[in-house]
Amino acid sequence: MSTSTSASRSQTTQGHTPAAGFFRWRIVDIVVASVIGVAAGLIFLAWNVGYLGPKALLEPLLPGIQGLLDGPWLFAGVLGGLIISKAGAAIYVELLAAVVSALIGNQWGGFLTLEAGLVQGLGAELIFLLFFYRRWSLPVAILAGAGAALAGGINNLILWYAGSGTAFTVIYLISTVISGAVIAGALSWVLARGIAATGALDRFGSGREARVRV
Repeated sequence: MSTSTSASRSQTTQGHTPAAGFFRWRIVDIVVASVIGVAAGLIFLAWNVGYLGPKALLEPLLPGIQGLLDGPWLFAGVLGGLIISKAGAAIYVELLAAVVSALIGNQWGGFLTLEAGLVQGLGAELIFLLFFYRRWSLPVAILAGAGAALAGGINNLILWYAGSGTAFTVIYLISTVISGAVIAGALSWVLARGIAATGALDRFGSGREARVRV
């Protein structure tokens, strides 16, 4: 299986469409993606409380700037996509993290938390799809983080900030996209590379590629 996965990566790097390997999940893919999702969900729970202090400081300064705090809720899908490198990984990991957050409890309610996770995961997934699941570079990770942020930001404007003025909308979207690009995108890429460098991801194409480059 590792041979076919490597071959599919080599083939797509040359400009072909994604091989079947990018759509075929192994047991190890499911297990690792689930571990990432649960761990991310626990981080979500911590940030559900931790963001309140910075939010109280930022909101009076410039309404909408609180979007800078959204990144920690967006990283799960990007990190999952980078590590698993399979179609659907971003949606699965981000949604699972949202499930963990919803089950343990938060201030936004279960259904809306799951809906947000699905939308954010889809935003990252569409970026990976745009590159046919063959590019996992830093620029792509940044775009995936920005994609998750844009999707999540629009969703938040509809559900939580309905009727907001143009200035708030623009500031909020720009802020959340910056946060998504840096925290969910760039930092997830650095984290994935760091984990791969330890050899923990040698059963994944992403891990083997990172080890070779190092």
